[in-house]
Formats: sequence, C-alpha cells, structure tokens
Amino acid sequence: MLYPRSMNDSDHQKIRFHILNKLYLRRKWGGSHTSIDLVSKGLPSHKIGDAKDIADDLITEGLLLKKPSTKELHVSLNPRKKAEIERLLSEVPDD
Repeated sequence: MLYPRSMNDSDHQKIRFHILNKLYLRRKWGGSHTSIDLVSKGLPSHKIGDAKDIADDLITEGLLLKKPSTKELHVSLNPRKKAEIERLLSEVPDD
C-alpha cells in the first residue's frame, strides 16, 4: 500500500486502529453509522486528511461500510468482518 509522503507505516497503523477502535467502542455496526469527521476527532489536525484516505481503504477492504445517502461520508463496521476487526483491534500499534 502506498502512503502519502508524510505518513509512515506506523502512522498508518495508528490511524487505522483509531478509526476501527472508535467505531467499535461506539458500537457502530451495520446500520448504525457515524460521520467520518466524528471518527477522526482525537487525531492531530494534520492527520485528518490521512484518516479520510485510510477510511476509504478500509471501505475497499470491506472492513467498513459506507452510508451512501448522506451528504458527508458516514461509516460503520461491517458485521460480516467482526472476527477480523476484533483481531486487528487486539494488536495495538506500537508508539
């Protein structure tokens, strides 16, 4: 996977973990969705654009579902990938 020049693999993994963990803790599965802007809160402001790109990657991977009927991007965790998501969340990224 190619990352923007400013992002290394560690940053990518941390942001990926942040997105999945925030949705998991808020129990956003399937039809229960939230804005990607709310999921990005807590990240440094210069990483929010990266978070949106990573969310797109997670949608492509099938880990996130996209709610198409809203003006802004809304996402939820894919219940069919619950075991894989929980496995990823058990592997906390290094600092």
